[in-house]
Amino acid sequence: MSIVLHPTYFPTIASAAVLVQHPVVWEMFDNYQKQTYRNRCYICNDLGKHILSISIQHVGGTQGKQAYRDVKIDNSFPWQRQHWRTLETAYRTSPFFEFYEDDLAPLYQRAFSHLMEFNLATIAFVCECLGINTPTDKTSSYETDLSENSDGRSLANVKNAPLFEQEPYVQVFGDRHGFVKNTSVLDLLFNEGPNAHSYLKGFNTDFLNG
Repeated sequence: MSIVLHPTYFPTIASAAVLVQHPVVWEMFDNYQKQTYRNRCYICNDLGKHILSISIQHVGGTQGKQAYRDVKIDNSFPWQRQHWRTLETAYRTSPFFEFYEDDLAPLYQRAFSHLMEFNLATIAFVCECLGINTPTDKTSSYETDLSENSDGRSLANVKNAPLFEQEPYVQVFGDRHGFVKNTSVLDLLFNEGPNAHSYLKGFNTDFLNG
């Protein structure tokens, strides 16, 4: 059975575990929602858990809603340069940042117009790093109740996300702040490198049945 997910900005470790373990279908017909991983991800720096947020152009429809696939990025603010510098500062001393750096940097140098387009590009990068095929299946309409597929769309929610246990791994600033769970998968890649795949393969995804 396939899992329906929202394309998010450098997905969380829980979402990445789903990508590694299950066939995935991308939700293409939902409305954009604030305070989700659609336009943000969390990393770890010297101050602890840190948010990277993408500015978007808020243009709602007649009911104040906007289709996620139509959301445009606000490139009037140099968010890409800011995010890249933040990643460099946070992970320059991590074991594997330099291993991925040259392939990651172009995502912060090329201009993207739409949020979903950029998010799918970040997911393609993650899948390549993990040695898995990037899912290409997409929904053809929005369904509240999924019958043929399992619903993993709640993983895009920052609040009220499914509860799960996570095995700690060594993080750059773990000695200062303790283990920070379910960050962006970038944190796992920079700290664990090629071992990230086996870590995600062993991740318990029973939360999908909750």
